[in-house]
Amino acid sequence: MIYLSIVVLTTPALLPIDAINAALQLNSIVIFGMGLGIGLQVFVSEKSKQLGCSLKKKSFGGNTSSTAATSFFSFFSLVPLGCCGWWLYALSLLPGILGTGISAVLIEYSSILAYGGLLIIFGFVGLSAYKLKQELKKRRFCYFHN
Repeated sequence: MIYLSIVVLTTPALLPIDAINAALQLNSIVIFGMGLGIGLQVFVSEKSKQLGCSLKKKSFGGNTSSTAATSFFSFFSLVPLGCCGWWLYALSLLPGILGTGISAVLIEYSSILAYGGLLIIFGFVGLSAYKLKQELKKRRFCYFHN
């Protein structure tokens, strides 16, 4: 919802429904993937809290960073359609900040970078779930052997 709100707010040249349709057509995998990844991370985190486990906050913080990066990269793929006009301004600043080569890579491979961000999100979810599973195994072992 936040993602689509940003698309609408940064695309004054298109009607909101047109901006949303463009975003869903180009980035539906990223939009739904981020939602699923965040939902799974929250589920694993809450499950660990219910069980009294203390999983490191690093995996959740890393997932937040990955989500932000994934969103950032996915917006670039919408610029050629007229969406996210504000990003054109941001793109014009990139060569001066990052250099022309890095800017070109960010623009050219924005979709691949966004999918890579999704992989990182799900990697953190998997890592958190694995840590929770290991903690549960350790607790069961201690329970049955004490």
